[in-house]
Amino acid sequence: MSSYATDAEGYLLNLDDWNPEVAAQIAQQEGIQLTEAHWEIIEVIRDYYATYDLSPAMRPLVKYVGMKLGAEKGKSVYLLTLFPGSPPKLAAKIAGLPRPANCL
Repeated sequence: MSSYATDAEGYLLNLDDWNPEVAAQIAQQEGIQLTEAHWEIIEVIRDYYATYDLSPAMRPLVKYVGMKLGAEKGKSVYLLTLFPGSPPKLAAKIAGLPRPANCL
């Protein structure tokens, strides 16, 4: 098990601590078993962060996923099945990214 520091909400304090093992640990703490579909979204949200230097809120995430993975995956309903509650917050947390600024 990797050790890493998080804030009170469980987001990594040091983005460099992230790796797939850490992602799996965070996902497990959130009650999620990562599948290939989860990893696709994690890669897309990490790509978004690398491009724009911020974690996307729901609408930009949906749009970006649609652009990268196709219209059938670029839907909020699809993202909710993978990351229940708040897909942008949960996906960002598992992907080792900061909490999206404008997500409640």
